[in-house]
Amino acid sequence: MTVTRGRFAEWSQESAVALLAETSTSPGPVLMSLQAVQDRFGYVPAEAVSLIADACNVSRADVHGVLTFYADLRTSPAPDVPVRLCAAEACQSVGGRELKRDWERRCGESAELSEATGADEPVFCLGNCALAPAALVGGALVGRATVEKVESMVRGSLEESR
Repeated sequence: MTVTRGRFAEWSQESAVALLAETSTSPGPVLMSLQAVQDRFGYVPAEAVSLIADACNVSRADVHGVLTFYADLRTSPAPDVPVRLCAAEACQSVGGRELKRDWERRCGESAELSEATGADEPVFCLGNCALAPAALVGGALVGRATVEKVESMVRGSLEESR
């Protein structure tokens, strides 16, 4: 199984303003606006915070608070194929710590893997405890994750994007 490498638009204030016009009137406009910006650009640039605050009629501090509260919201561009390894107890009990250690070792041995996946981002539950250890590779949930399975998915995604 492979995952598709995300393609995001280049940041532009004009595009963000048009996007926010669509989301700022929805219920829960701050979170929805942050998610919309991230979906479009791959992250939430600092410049977007004041645009979202203005569009939603809230303070920049309110927007920043929501942005920093949710771990899934990014303030810097995502790697090509983000890898998140579950660090919850169920995953740790069946090899999650070893998976993390071995994945870090594998990335240390491969510049291509390291560059494509960035730093491992821990996540504290993926809701896939029955198939632990779990991982999220480029947005795709992986059960009974192994270094080989994760690497195969990353490399498949990179091949598809070329």
